[in-house]
Amino acid sequence: MAQVTLRGNPVDVDGQLPQVGQQAPAFTLVGAGLADVSLSSLAGKRKVLNIFPSVDTPTCATSVRKFNAEASQLANTAVLCISADLPFAQARFCGAEGLENVINLSTMRGAAFLKDYGVALSSGPLAGVAARAVVVLDEHDKVLHSELVGEIADEPDYDAALAALR
Repeated sequence: MAQVTLRGNPVDVDGQLPQVGQQAPAFTLVGAGLADVSLSSLAGKRKVLNIFPSVDTPTCATSVRKFNAEASQLANTAVLCISADLPFAQARFCGAEGLENVINLSTMRGAAFLKDYGVALSSGPLAGVAARAVVVLDEHDKVLHSELVGEIADEPDYDAALAALR
């Protein structure tokens, strides 16, 4: 079990974040229109998994904006923004912000994803949602970069994540 902090307070995280060189675990999450979206449905594309608690927090919203801005410059790459938010809230946020270069996915039916990717917050006020993490995959779903952000309120290392794709 890993541990991160939320505003300096320890929070337990269940599971193990996939490490560089490993094959990413398969998953199915909920996309637009409540449709199931699987990792295999993005076969052949490189993927940035931007994982966070909720788009309705400042740091999470910033990460979606920043990855959206970079996504259009990344060849053959899908940016997946994964949170506990329902697809309706994700669509509302991206629509209001004019963000069109990311794919929003909800963990509403994805409890297995949280554990399989080592991001399941199991204590503290955010228990039940995802910790902040970034996992970058190649077109064969091999992990190129992984970061479990130590302080949930902090932004991920965008430069390191994007460098894995350049």
